[in-house]
Amino acid sequence: METWVVSTGLIFIYLIATIVIGILANRKGTANMEDFFLYGRQAGFIVLYLTVVATFHSAFAFLGSGGFFYTHGIGFWMAGTWTVLVGAITYTLGTRIWALGKKFGYITPADLLADFYESEPVRVIVAVVSVIFTLIYIQVQAQGLGIILSVATGDRIPFAWASGLLLVVAAGYLMVGGLRAVYWTDVIQGIWMYIAVWAGSLLLTYKLFGGPVALWQRLAAERPDLLSLPGPEGFFTPGIWVGMTVALSFGIILQPHMMIRYFTAASAKTMKLLGATTPIYLMTLFIPAAFVGLGGALILPELETADRIFPELLTAYAPAWLTGLILAGATAAAMSTLDSILHSNMTVLTRDVYQRYIARGRSDRHYLAFGRWVVVALLGVGWVLTVYNFDFLVTLVTLSGVGALQLLPAVLGVCYPARRLTTSAGVIAGICTGLFTVYLTQVVWPQPLGIHAALWSLVANFAVTVGVSRVTRPPSADTVERVHGEVERFVYGD
Repeated sequence: METWVVSTGLIFIYLIATIVIGILANRKGTANMEDFFLYGRQAGFIVLYLTVVATFHSAFAFLGSGGFFYTHGIGFWMAGTWTVLVGAITYTLGTRIWALGKKFGYITPADLLADFYESEPVRVIVAVVSVIFTLIYIQVQAQGLGIILSVATGDRIPFAWASGLLLVVAAGYLMVGGLRAVYWTDVIQGIWMYIAVWAGSLLLTYKLFGGPVALWQRLAAERPDLLSLPGPEGFFTPGIWVGMTVALSFGIILQPHMMIRYFTAASAKTMKLLGATTPIYLMTLFIPAAFVGLGGALILPELETADRIFPELLTAYAPAWLTGLILAGATAAAMSTLDSILHSNMTVLTRDVYQRYIARGRSDRHYLAFGRWVVVALLGVGWVLTVYNFDFLVTLVTLSGVGALQLLPAVLGVCYPARRLTTSAGVIAGICTGLFTVYLTQVVWPQPLGIHAALWSLVANFAVTVGVSRVTRPPSADTVERVHGEVERFVYGD
C-alpha cells in the first residue's frame, strides 16, 4: 500500500475519533453557559495541564519551529527563555486571575478588566483586540493543517481544501461539545503530539545522520552559520531575541483562550502546580524540533517552504505507518490550539458583545445557539485568511502575541494592588498607542534599531497608560477595595 494512503488513512481515523469525543462530551455536559464556556470551573490538574500545553504548542511547535531552525539556525533555542517565563507568569499572575474569576464569576478577559475599570469602552476594546489578534492564530493553525494533509496525500488534496476540511472538523466537535469537548480532545492531543514529535525527530536523526552527535558534526562542517548568532540571515539580534521572548510569553498568556483556561481551574493548588510544571513540556519539545530543522537544512537545502520540512522528511524517509501516526500527531498539535481559539472567540463575541449589547436577558440555550453560529462565521474568516495570506508560522504567532501583549498594563493594574491606580482612560489610551506603535514598528519601519516591535509597543503602552492615569479619574474606592481586597486576601490570607 502506498505511503500516502496509509498516512492519510491514519489522519482520518484520528479525525473521526475527535468527532466521537465531541458527541460524548455533549452528552456529559449541561446546557448552561458556565459549563459550555468554562467546563463548569472544574478542570483538575491533569486535564488542565494537557489542554494548556497542547494549546500552547500547536502547528507553531510541530511545523513552525522546525521551519525557523531550518532558516535561522540555533538562535531559535531562545524558546527556552519564554517557556520558563510562561511557568513563572502562570504561577504568579495566573493564580490571581483565577482567584478573581472564581470570586466574581468572570468568563472572559473583558469581564475582568471592565469590572475593575468600571468602563464599557474598556470591555469593547479588550474584546476587539482579543478577537482580531487571535484571528491571526486561527490562520496559523489552518495553515499548519493544510500543510500536513496536503503533504501526507502527496498534494492530492490541495492546500486550500485540506485546511478547510480540518477547520470544519475542529469547529464541528467544538459546536457539539463546547469546552468540555476541547479539553477531552486536548488530553489525547497533548500526549500524542509530544510522543509524535520526539519519535519522528529521533527516527530521522538516527536514520539520516547516525544520531544527534553526528548531526552536530556535519552541521559544524557544512553549515556552521546555523550554529552561530545572529544566524544565517542575521535575524536573532539581542533586540529581536528579547522581543520574541516577551511576545511569546506574556503575549500568549494574555490571549483569551489562555486566560479563559485559568478561569476553568478547580483550585488555586491546580494553578500553582500548572505554573511549576508547564515549562517541562514546553521546553523539551524544542529539542526534537531543532533536530528536524537543522538536519533538514542539510538534507533538503532547497525546500521552498521551510515550515514543510518535518512532513517532507517523514514522507521521504520514514515508514508509511509511522509517518501516518506522526502526521496525525501533527494534526493533533494544530487542532488542539485551533479549537481553543475558536472557542475563546465564540465566548468573547457571545458574552462581551451579543449578550451585553444586543440581546440581554435571554436564556442560556439562546446564547449557546448564537455562539455556535459565531463559530461558523469564524471558520469562514479563518479559511479565507489562510488561503489568501501565507507567511512563516512563527512570524504570525509572534504578531498575534504582540497584539495581546497590549493588555498587559491593564491586567497588571487589576491583579497587583498599588498606591497609584491605573485608570480606564489610561488603559484605553495605552492600548491604542501600543497598537499604533505595533503598526509603525512592524509595517512602516520594521524592527527599528534592531529592536522587536513587542518591546517598542509595550514601552509606548506603559508610558501612555501611566501618564494618562496620573491625570484621570481612577476606579471608585468601593471597586478598588472589592477587587484589590480580594487579591490581597488570596495572596496573604485573611
